[in-house]
Amino acid sequence: MQLRNLDLNLLKAFDALIDELNVTKAAERLAVTQPAVSATLNRLRDAIGDPLFVRAQRGIAPTERALELKAPIKRILADIEALIQPTSFDPATAAFTVTLSATDYALRAVVVPFVAALRPVAPRIRISVVQANGPVLMERMERGELDMALVTPELAPLDLHSRTLFEERYVCVMRNQHPAAPRPLTLETFCTLDHGIVSLQGGGFAGPTDDALSRRGLARKVMVSVPSFGMLLDMVHSSDLVALVPARLLQDTTGLKVQAPPLEVSGFTKILAWHARTHADHRQQWVREQLVRACGQLSVQTTL
Repeated sequence: MQLRNLDLNLLKAFDALIDELNVTKAAERLAVTQPAVSATLNRLRDAIGDPLFVRAQRGIAPTERALELKAPIKRILADIEALIQPTSFDPATAAFTVTLSATDYALRAVVVPFVAALRPVAPRIRISVVQANGPVLMERMERGELDMALVTPELAPLDLHSRTLFEERYVCVMRNQHPAAPRPLTLETFCTLDHGIVSLQGGGFAGPTDDALSRRGLARKVMVSVPSFGMLLDMVHSSDLVALVPARLLQDTTGLKVQAPPLEVSGFTKILAWHARTHADHRQQWVREQLVRACGQLSVQTTL
């Protein structure tokens, strides 16, 4: 394909086809007729010198050449979109939607303070929070369904841009009326108490703490497994369960005794990740900076 023959509509059609892998759905996305997409596909094939897409049992399947072109064409379209955006940006009047992927933990520890900080300065920017889904994270970002994600480094695809937000640590919590609350928490006492844990996949009764105990030839009693930290903290407030939870969840420690675990338990790193598609977008850049700033201003109100 020669540059003088390059038609932006060809690239947009390719982008829709590589995402949808269905001519009808691509036509709906582009707001044109199916014959128009088929005609554009023929022009693409002539220009590239490759079939690009072949018939499949369900829709169409990309050729190897199409897969090679996928990322570069998405970057070109993102750069063009950033180029034609207005150079001035006023957060007070800007109106758009940012879609953010977060776990239950990240929702409470990051998104809540972020939204609180954002609302006064950018009241018309909408934040859509969706559940984190590691296996399709990259695909959703490529399709424009997701702008950024709050993840740990090991779960972030290598092709994403990222920025470290903070290092998290675990603390041990129990209600103030717990029988063990008046005394310092020893490792021996820790192992005799009834524990609750979070199992994101559901049903798990062991985690990093149990691994650390096992290396010492010890074990604890895990009696309750729940899918979210919010639920776990509610149970700690209302029962004699104890739990290890990330410290940033404890902005309000009313009714709780918070102390360091009686053994070393590794924490984790939380990062903000985003796709090259939005990397140069000045609006997205501004939102990312506000999120990073909100995390930096958050003070963890726990004295250990």
